[in-house]
Amino acid sequence: MKKHHRKIFILIVFVYVVFSLYAAYNVFFNTKVVTRVHRVVKKITVATSGGGVVAPHIGDDVWNPWEDEQADALSALHKQREAFRQYQERIDKNRPKRNKVQIWGKAAIGLYLWEHILEGPLNPTDIHTQWREGEIQVGKIDFSFYTGPAVIQGHVPLDTDSVVLVLNGREQQKISYATRWLQHVQTLIQFHAVNRVAVVLLGSERCTNDWISPYLRRHGGFVDLLFLVYDSPWVNDKDVFQWPLGVATYRQFPVVMPNSHMVSSTRPFLCNFLGTVYKNSSRETLMGILKQTGLDKECITTGREKYFNMLCCHCQALYQFTIMVFSPVFASCLSQ
Repeated sequence: MKKHHRKIFILIVFVYVVFSLYAAYNVFFNTKVVTRVHRVVKKITVATSGGGVVAPHIGDDVWNPWEDEQADALSALHKQREAFRQYQERIDKNRPKRNKVQIWGKAAIGLYLWEHILEGPLNPTDIHTQWREGEIQVGKIDFSFYTGPAVIQGHVPLDTDSVVLVLNGREQQKISYATRWLQHVQTLIQFHAVNRVAVVLLGSERCTNDWISPYLRRHGGFVDLLFLVYDSPWVNDKDVFQWPLGVATYRQFPVVMPNSHMVSSTRPFLCNFLGTVYKNSSRETLMGILKQTGLDKECITTGREKYFNMLCCHCQALYQFTIMVFSPVFASCLSQ
């Protein structure tokens, strides 16, 4: 029994010794066989004194059997992203370009421009609010309008480089105020915040508008376009245009929606004048001319010698009805 156990023990020791010798041989003497499948060949540049040479290098990186598939997937993804980018560029190129224009209304004629011509909304609707604004899209232009006593230099949120400034230049006090706004816009231009400027100006009835001349681009200024209320020898329909005074918005004159009947129908009167006739004024001269030529019989003329802030209900109704129904507005600039 003992001899049997001894043989088993000797056999185990013999197997252990043989395995140990085989392992030692593989570690120290046998050359490791690496197939081409397991090789990762890299090219590195070996710096030499005469320059760089490219030599193959066999690295010991772990083989990734999905390496080619991943490379193909990344290449396909890159092509898809490039195709999408080119598609977006074509869409942006073909998309109609929209322009933004801000209108800063610092004169009452700004309300006529916004509400009666552009037919834009105003919020809040209360006319006594210190700050009112509105937005409207007309064709490819997005207009935004700001008006009210609280609209001051440097506090209007500027999101465009095109600005229309509505100013009052009828008397010296108004001119001084308008000049400060022009100087503010000039500063914005110097800092490249604004590039294009137009001015809608309530000018002088006596055509004394020389104060704004230095601001016009043709005289070295920055105002590209000038829309001028009342006639002027400057009007050339290129950079200076005549602009209507419009209606007395402070009298809550309604917004008139145009229709074909208003344009094509025959009017029973040639013109109208309803307003205050001041002594030694152009209005007094106009009334005299109408009487001398007999045009007063072809026009509706109602004059008064004193100005009133508030109209009676009858006078206001007559004023609105006359302009809307009986005749075109021949002297709307004198109807205040």
